[in-house]
Amino acid sequence: MDYQVAIIGGGPAGYTAAEAAARAGFSVVLFEKRALGGVCLNEGCIPTKTLLYSAKVLDTARGAQKYAVSVTGTSFDLPKIIARKQKVVRKLVLGIKSRLTAGGVHIVAGEAAVVDQHHVQCDGQVYECDKLLLCTGSETFIPPIPGVDTVPYWTHRDALECKTLPHSLVVVGGGVIGMEFAAFFCSLGVPVTVVEMMDEILGGMDRELAALLRAEYAKRGVRFLTSTRVVSMEGDATGVRVAVENADGPAVIEAERVLLSVGRRPVMQGFGLENLSLEKTERGCLRVDAHMQTSLPGVYACGDLTGQSLLAHTAVREAEVAVHHLAGQADEMSYRAIPGVVYTNPEIAGVGETEDSLQRRGVSYRAVRLPLAYSGRFVAENEGVNGVCKLLLGEGNAVLGVHVLGNPASEIITLGGMAIQLGLTADAWARMVFPHPTVGEIFKEACAEGIL
Repeated sequence: MDYQVAIIGGGPAGYTAAEAAARAGFSVVLFEKRALGGVCLNEGCIPTKTLLYSAKVLDTARGAQKYAVSVTGTSFDLPKIIARKQKVVRKLVLGIKSRLTAGGVHIVAGEAAVVDQHHVQCDGQVYECDKLLLCTGSETFIPPIPGVDTVPYWTHRDALECKTLPHSLVVVGGGVIGMEFAAFFCSLGVPVTVVEMMDEILGGMDRELAALLRAEYAKRGVRFLTSTRVVSMEGDATGVRVAVENADGPAVIEAERVLLSVGRRPVMQGFGLENLSLEKTERGCLRVDAHMQTSLPGVYACGDLTGQSLLAHTAVREAEVAVHHLAGQADEMSYRAIPGVVYTNPEIAGVGETEDSLQRRGVSYRAVRLPLAYSGRFVAENEGVNGVCKLLLGEGNAVLGVHVLGNPASEIITLGGMAIQLGLTADAWARMVFPHPTVGEIFKEACAEGIL
């Protein structure tokens, strides 16, 4: 069977590329060995946010008295929370399949393998293509901790399916995944310990705001062990013992369950990649140009496989760029304004440079900090709590980075990304008319504070 475009992987990069290529008039075949939507939709972004929203509703109900609303007998049903998550995932997967099918994309369920740049094999059938897009995503990295193979540890996939709460939980890794699950189980009353090798949680996010988030969850009972290395593990189905070591010396943490969330790595094996002899980066990922084309003309790589930014929204944009290049349209990938969000309660989000990244490069900047209480809408909806908006401004009041701690950081951080991507100065941003009252007005206030 002959197609103009063949795509391996049906995650955010793959299904976005397939839909866009079909819309551009190409004949498209898409291979997916598990479920459309990839990790993001089936066991990542969407299911975790569904669980976290249930936890947020529970937190809100418990704190309703602050808003002069009486709520008695608050409780939750974990199996029903998990069932709702599954319903949401099914609905969205069916939606993607419907859009692709309506657009004329041929979907092949099975494990595809690259024969060469113009041929892909799946379940004994060989498919011929003019152009090839590799969108195979990433997988959970399991660190080589002594004893880890003998312990019934959880990955994010296991945590998403649990229908009985553990009596206690150790989360190894204080990154985005670790903190989101720590937040979820904390809201449901589980004692949580987070072990992080670095000296602060959420590496890559703004350190000052990450420390404030850590302090907030510490008040809620989460125990944090930063600058701490996991030495070994042992245990069985009844409980685990995690041996750690830090400046205070060795210690053992006991819990019923341990969740490993130390990161993800691109899927580089199992689909015939070695048959293409593509150039790789120093980190072992596929090297691509500004159009997402690999070292072999006509072969593109999008999403986690490039190792640039293991985020679904980055993968979507990379897929758009690749298809635009296929269609002869001028477009290039830019990573200067990729937002990062952690969906804890409160949320934390950032885009552009951090103070750490600017200091490492020796770039001069000014940090402007404003409490979110400067926003009337935030005060009206957040009784007894505060947040922070931080702008990092450079020469000529250029917006270099934007960071927010507080709800709804995830919904307003895009404004910061647009300012950075479009090269707006704080002066230009401050002249925009923001609707009132909105939490987003904090950016206008911060710009006014930062203009020299």
